Amino acid sequence: MSVAQKILAKLNRMQRGTPFSINSFYELGSETSVQKTFSRMVQQGLVARLSKGFYARPKPLPSLPSIKVTASANEVARVWAKQHGYKLVSQGLESAYRLGFQTQAPMKTVFWSNGPSREFKIGNQIVEVRHTSERKLRWENKPEGALLRGLLVTPPQSVGVPALKKAVQRLSLNPTQVKIITRKLSSLPQLSEWKNKLQQLE
Repeated sequence: MSVAQKILAKLNRMQRGTPFSINSFYELGSETSVQKTFSRMVQQGLVARLSKGFYARPKPLPSLPSIKVTASANEVARVWAKQHGYKLVSQGLESAYRLGFQTQAPMKTVFWSNGPSREFKIGNQIVEVRHTSERKLRWENKPEGALLRGLLVTPPQSVGVPALKKAVQRLSLNPTQVKIITRKLSSLPQLSEWKNKLQQLE
């Protein structure tokens, strides 16, 4: 079986519209042969190049079969982070908006990461990844992480205890969880100005 046939066989097992890295195909042949095969497949419309090293099988829209869509810039950023083992979280402004600390949604999607800063652009979608310190990435996909990042970008004087209580309610936490999380956050030096208000949540 040729390298192209091996690649095509593997591609056919992959879900349409889901981004993937070309790195996972290098086991099927030399880098040069794999890259040349992908280049031909892009020209043939079998795959779409989303960003450097990232591709997807085009997926027809059910309502308009002639229109084919690929993955979003958001999905590609997540696949990139997973491939390299980087942490990837919504930036503080996004968390602050979702928690009700501010009324205006961020203009574009920005992630914080311990990986290098970079940008993913697919069509009109732009996703920015910004390198930041590990202390801002704590509790990656947990409620306390979202609360931490929202508080980091919000001036303490702009949010009262009632608004803080509403934010906690949005996270659907039970009283025991609230107590544990507020103690965790109160102990962080970077949230020292929030300590008094956080302790009032217990």
